[in-house]
Amino acid sequence: MELFSITPENFKMDGGACFGVVPKSIWSKHVQSDENNMVNLSSRCLLADTGDRRILIDTGLGNKQSEKYYSYFHPFDRIGLVKAIEDAGYTADGITDVILTHLHFDHVGGAVKWDNDGSTPVAVFPNATYYCSKAQWDTANQPNPREKASYFPENYKPLYEEGRLEFIHENTSFCKGIDLEIKNGHTRGQIIPFIDYKGKKLVFMADFISTVFNIPLAYVPSYDVDPVKSMEEKEEFLKRAVKENHILFFEHDYDNECCSLENTPKGIRAKETFLLKDI
Repeated sequence: MELFSITPENFKMDGGACFGVVPKSIWSKHVQSDENNMVNLSSRCLLADTGDRRILIDTGLGNKQSEKYYSYFHPFDRIGLVKAIEDAGYTADGITDVILTHLHFDHVGGAVKWDNDGSTPVAVFPNATYYCSKAQWDTANQPNPREKASYFPENYKPLYEEGRLEFIHENTSFCKGIDLEIKNGHTRGQIIPFIDYKGKKLVFMADFISTVFNIPLAYVPSYDVDPVKSMEEKEEFLKRAVKENHILFFEHDYDNECCSLENTPKGIRAKETFLLKDI
């Protein structure tokens, strides 16, 4: 198993929303924000090469929405998903599977592109099968008012219409070395991949735990549909992760790619932060 960190772009979001009920007077000790209270985030995806399959996890923001829409998120260092994959030595045609942790715009936007005349959405990875959970599919197609602004049908419906989308219904083994677990606090049916890597278990965190600074139980983003459920899921996971020495791989942490965990008098916290290539 080979793993590659893939970053199509970085962007910004409101710092208060990223840390929920935790006041800025506390979170600002750890995370810098600009004059508009925006903090830097990453769209870091993960490419797993198993030898016979090349599996991409999440796809970033993409470029199908209007520049006015993207301006709300101040994207920067935008090289695009296909270029980021090529920089890792792979091609879009070579991707065999795409796991979509959930269908919010910043995770699925790069899965589909407009065709040459800009009128028809088509899959970015022509030879890949795409996957999301059935619970998330149902949520995306009948979104609650809290999440509605995060879903754009052109990001995922074309995959279904082309027969490229398969559903995950429960915790499962995706393939040798990759297991999938479903979490429901951030959004219904978020898929979290657990990957066997160099004798350890690496966990792709998606929006389950967005950054190192979201590890403390109370640091739940305002975007989560069920904050109490998020805390319960997080507590159970962190106890298991520290016991079994898991590595956390962060999709949205601009400054920290991976971390290990340890018990402290204040609860479970990051022990060390490091790059994927340094594992």
